Amino acid sequence: MSTSAKKLNDEFKPFIAADKVMPEFTATSIILGIIMSIIFGGANAYLGLKVGMTISASIPAAVISMGIIRGIMKKDSILENNMVQTIGSAGESLAAGAIFTLPALYIWLEEWNMGAPNYMTIVSIALVGGLLGVFFMVPLRKALIVKEHGVLPYPEGTACAEVLLAGEEGGSKAKATFTGLGIGAVYKFVNSGLGMFEGEIETTVKGFDGAAIGMDVMPALLGVGFIIGKKISSYMLAGAVIGWFGFIPMIAKIGSIADITMYPASVPISELGHWGIWDNYIRYIGAGAVAFGGIFSLIKSLPLIITTFKDAMSDYGSKNGESNSVRTNQDMSMKIVLIAILAIVLAMAMLPVIPVGFGGALLIAIFGFFFATVSSRIVGLVGSSSNPVSGMTIATLVIVAIIFKMTGNDGHAGMIATLTIGSIVCIIAAMAGDTSQDLKTGFLVGATPKKQQYGEIIGAVAAAIAIGGVLTLLNNAWGFGSTELPAPQATLMRLVIEGVMGGTLPWSLIFVGVGIGVAIELLGLPVLPIAIGLYLPIHLSTPIMVGGIIRGYLDNKQEKLNDNKVKNQIEEGILYASGLIAGEGLIGIALAGAAVLGINLNIGMNFGQIGAVIAFGLLTITLLQHSVFSKEK
Repeated sequence: MSTSAKKLNDEFKPFIAADKVMPEFTATSIILGIIMSIIFGGANAYLGLKVGMTISASIPAAVISMGIIRGIMKKDSILENNMVQTIGSAGESLAAGAIFTLPALYIWLEEWNMGAPNYMTIVSIALVGGLLGVFFMVPLRKALIVKEHGVLPYPEGTACAEVLLAGEEGGSKAKATFTGLGIGAVYKFVNSGLGMFEGEIETTVKGFDGAAIGMDVMPALLGVGFIIGKKISSYMLAGAVIGWFGFIPMIAKIGSIADITMYPASVPISELGHWGIWDNYIRYIGAGAVAFGGIFSLIKSLPLIITTFKDAMSDYGSKNGESNSVRTNQDMSMKIVLIAILAIVLAMAMLPVIPVGFGGALLIAIFGFFFATVSSRIVGLVGSSSNPVSGMTIATLVIVAIIFKMTGNDGHAGMIATLTIGSIVCIIAAMAGDTSQDLKTGFLVGATPKKQQYGEIIGAVAAAIAIGGVLTLLNNAWGFGSTELPAPQATLMRLVIEGVMGGTLPWSLIFVGVGIGVAIELLGLPVLPIAIGLYLPIHLSTPIMVGGIIRGYLDNKQEKLNDNKVKNQIEEGILYASGLIAGEGLIGIALAGAAVLGINLNIGMNFGQIGAVIAFGLLTITLLQHSVFSKEK
C-alpha cells in the first residue's frame, strides 16, 4: 500500500472498510436509480417551473431504495442503496439546470412563429451539460472530498450518509415517503384531473383598492414550505406582501386618479386589475431584485471562488493514480475523462443540434470548468440550497450576450446561442454540485468513487432523455410563462438576454427591483427568497408559509428540548413532504399528457372554493399527522 493511501486510511475509516467488497454497481441499483432519476427529475421540473425552486432528491431516493432493497427484496447492502441515490439525485440536479433556462427557448420560438424546439436539441443540451458537470468534478474529488474532509461539511451529502447509516429505520421512513407520494398524487388527480374543487382561492380586500390575497391549494407547495422551513417561507411571503399589498395597490391608486397608460402595458392602468398590474409591472420589479440577488451572491462568493479555483488548479497537477489500489480511492481514469471532455466540446462545436458554434463551445468549456469548480466548493461549505447557480448563469449570459452583440450576432440566432451556452453552464454547475454531495456521501459510507461517477453518468443520460419529453409535454399542455407554469428563472434569463441584445426592457422597473434588493441586503436579510416572493404571485407563497409554520413549530421545539423524538418527527415530515411534491409532480406530468391527447377527465362536479379550503385543510392535517403528531417508531 502506498504512503498516501495508508495516510488516508489512518485519517478516516468509512463505514464499509476499503478492503471489504459488497454489492454496489448492480442491476438492481442501476434500474432503481434510473427510475428515481426520471421520477424526481420530472417532479422537480414541474415544481421548479411552478415556484422557481427544486428539492434535493438524495434522501428521498435513498429512503425509497432502502424500503425496496431492504424491506421488500430482503437484501442488506448500504452501497447498493447509496448507488440508487447517486443515480437518482442526478435527475433532480439536471432538471434544475434545464428548467431554469430552457423554457425561454420555447417562449421565444413561439413568439417568433418558429415552432417548438427540436426534441433532440433539448436532450442534447441537457446531456452535454450533465456529462460535463460529472467529468469536471472527477479530478476535484481528492482535493475537495478527501483532502478537505473535516473542513468542508457538505451538509446534504453528510445528511444522506446519516440516513443510509440508520438503514434499519429504512422501512418506516420509506413508508412515509410512499404515503406522501400517494396522497399528493390522489389530491392532484381529484383537483386538476376530475375538477372536483378549485386549485386556487382568492379574495380582494374591501376598501383597499388593488390589494388581493390568494392561495394555490396544492400539495407540492405545502411540502416545499415544510422542507425549507419557517424562516425562508417567511422571507418569500414578505416579498409577496411588498408586491401585493404595496406596489399593486399603489399603482392601482395612481391609475384611478389619472387615465395613464404606462409602458410596458398597452392599456390604461385602470383597466388592468391586480393580475394585469402584476404581469406588466411587478414581475419586472421582482426580476430586478432576483437578478441583483443572484449577481450579488456571486460577488460575495468571489474570495471563495478565487481560492477554490487556485486550489483546484494546484491539485490538477497532482498524480491521481498513486493510491488507486485502494477501492475507496479509485476514480475514473483521467485519460477517459479528458478524452470525453474533448469529444463533447468538439461535438458542441460541430453538431447543428447544439447551436453554439466553435466559439460558443469554447466559452462553454471555459465557463463550465470554472463554475463546476466553484459550485463543488460552495456546496461543500453552505449546501446546495445556498449555491448561487442562478448568479453564475446570469453572469455567463451577460458576458456571452455582450460578446455576441459586439460581434454583430444579436439577432434570433445570437439570442438562441447565448441561451444555449447559459443553459449548458447552468446544468454543469448544478450537476457538479450534486456530484460532489453524492461523492461525500460515498466517502462517508465507503463507496467506490469510480462506480459512483459512472452512476452519475447513467443518471444524467436517463434524466436528459426524459427532460426533453417532459418540457415539451408541459409546454404543449399549459405553456411556459402561464399562470400554471410561470417558469420564473427561465423568464428572468430571457429578460436578461433580451435586455442586453435589444435594449427593450423597462429598465426603470428593473432598477426599482435592484433598489429593493440593495435595501434588503443592507438590512442583512437574504435577498433571493424575498426577491422570488416578490417576483411570484402571492398565491404561491401563502401555502408555502403554511408548511413553513408547521416546520417552524417543530424546529423551535427541537431547539428547546433537543429531543430525538422531535428530530424523528422532523425527518418523517421532510420525507412525507418530499412524497407530496413527487406525487403532485408525477400526476401533473400525466395530466399534461392527457391534455395534449385531448382527454378530458373532468366529471363536471365542482365544489368551488369551499371545497378547496376543506381539501387543503385535510391535506394539512395529513402533514401534521406525519410530523407534529407522529409517534416515535
